[in-house]
Amino acid sequence: MKLFCSQRDLETALNIVNKAISSNNTLPVLNNILVKAEGKKLYFSATNLEIAISYFVEADVRSEGAITIPAKLITSYVSLLTDEKVELSIGDGMTLLVQSSTSTTKIKGISADEFPLIPKVDAEHSFNLNTTELDNAISETVFAASTNVSRPVLAGVYFIVDGGDVKMVATDSYRLAERGMALDKKIDGKFTCIIPAKTVSELGKITNRSEAKDVAVSVSKNQVLFKTGNVELVSRLIEGKFPEYERIIPKEGKTTVEVSVEDLSLVLKRVSLFAKENNNSIKLGATNDGKMTVSTEETKVGEEKAEVVIKMEGENNKISLNSQYLLDVLTYITDDKIKIEMNDKLSPAVIKPVKREDYVYIIMPLKV
Repeated sequence: MKLFCSQRDLETALNIVNKAISSNNTLPVLNNILVKAEGKKLYFSATNLEIAISYFVEADVRSEGAITIPAKLITSYVSLLTDEKVELSIGDGMTLLVQSSTSTTKIKGISADEFPLIPKVDAEHSFNLNTTELDNAISETVFAASTNVSRPVLAGVYFIVDGGDVKMVATDSYRLAERGMALDKKIDGKFTCIIPAKTVSELGKITNRSEAKDVAVSVSKNQVLFKTGNVELVSRLIEGKFPEYERIIPKEGKTTVEVSVEDLSLVLKRVSLFAKENNNSIKLGATNDGKMTVSTEETKVGEEKAEVVIKMEGENNKISLNSQYLLDVLTYITDDKIKIEMNDKLSPAVIKPVKREDYVYIIMPLKV
């Protein structure tokens, strides 16, 4: 293998595929990135056997070949190069030679033959999503997925693709986020799949930086492939049945409160300083005088009671919620104003943006 490529392209590629490297790999080769020169392109791949990320850059390939190189070392090294042009070649004893105008470096690698095969996805279903729309949807849902692997289906994001619509749903059984998107091109029928939340998070890091307009999604029986620009991400799917979550979303509320996201966030952050001592428990009290109180019980460090200006419809109401669950949605939602719908102390609180109908977030109440 011998080739020339730009330092910037090389650094970009290594940073992207690095996201598939886990810190607790048992196989040494899984700590490495596969670098393969073929045709006029230089391909990079990394995997932790759960997900695999591949990327390619244009390169001046003089001879083809492949090698795997320690991910952390090569990424750190390339980030410190200042030359525009870098020469890569394979030297004696499975080493990668990295040459610039001011340095010659040898990095010991492992044979490409030991690198796991990146699985091919035989698509049963395919569709395209707008990159920006998908990126926003990931931000607004994935944080609500469970981090506890004892219930695998809750550690994933549920995709429902039906005709011209897609829904992404995540829940940890205490709160739930649902985001809808429209497909540019309708598909026939309906299908569902559960994608690991870690995969969706990594996809979000890719869509957040991608300049491509679309993400192509291909789904097989047990795997999913996302392609955008020069990046491909392959992941396993989670087996199992996702909860029938629609039944727990209240159809309407006795009380609807409209409030500024910025104002409520500021109040919640203050009140949360005291609520931490009480399992993040706070009380929301809405009254028809145009104000909502946000308060905590007395804790070891003190207590807080604050007011925020609201627009309210319906009857006076109170509910106890986890302050962190409420703060999370205010952090990730992009809207200026939200509405909070309440029924009674035992029913979930429903949070929706004021100006759009494609998003709903619910929080289960705390027992008082």
